[in-house]
Amino acid sequence: MMNETLKMYQVSTLQALALGYSKTVITVEELLKHGDTGLGTFEDVNGEMIVLDGHCYRAGDDGTVTEAAPDMGVPFSSVTGLVGMRSFSLGSLKNIEALKEELNLRIEEDFGLNSMHVVRIDGSFEKVCARLESGYRAHHVTLKDALSVTQKDFYFERLRGILVCVYYPDYMDGINAAGWHFHFLSEDRKHGGHVFEIIMNEGQVQLDKISRIEIQLPNEPAFDTYSLKEASGEDIKKVEQGK
Repeated sequence: MMNETLKMYQVSTLQALALGYSKTVITVEELLKHGDTGLGTFEDVNGEMIVLDGHCYRAGDDGTVTEAAPDMGVPFSSVTGLVGMRSFSLGSLKNIEALKEELNLRIEEDFGLNSMHVVRIDGSFEKVCARLESGYRAHHVTLKDALSVTQKDFYFERLRGILVCVYYPDYMDGINAAGWHFHFLSEDRKHGGHVFEIIMNEGQVQLDKISRIEIQLPNEPAFDTYSLKEASGEDIKKVEQGK
């Protein structure tokens, strides 16, 4: 399959989520019609989403994972159909910045820094530091403020699992987080979350370069009450890094 046939399907924008628009845009059932691999969150930011092998998983604030019901609401997500156009192995990496550097080198080899990418890494992890949260039902409350109330941090140690990684180029900042965004799912599908630090022993990587995007914006008047350009880039960066 040629890379120009791959498409990222994006639900809403990170700017909207950051400013507090966390209402349902589509359901999980509809989302899975557009991709089998990706990440996101659920209505009211009620848990972290990991889409893998055509299944949608919800990592809740107790650190455990369940498969999301088809009618669960999705306010924000990015999914695609993973092909695995490139595959390679990675060795020991001491932190998430080292992983980002390795992945950046790989996409630079393909002149891909201005394209979107999705990556799946099946590997062995010494430690995974992840964020999870419960729902926060309020309008126009920023994601940063909501997470300051609901966020919990978990540390998973010495386990196998899968990293789902999405890359958006800098000029698309606001549609999604610029750079790399990582979610984790344990091999037994029992633990996971939004990743802000790792120690990886080894990993097998599948990487796809994506050159098209479809964005499904919310279709209700309330969405147009948000001034999306006012979303703080610094706040988005802090939220993405788990701070």
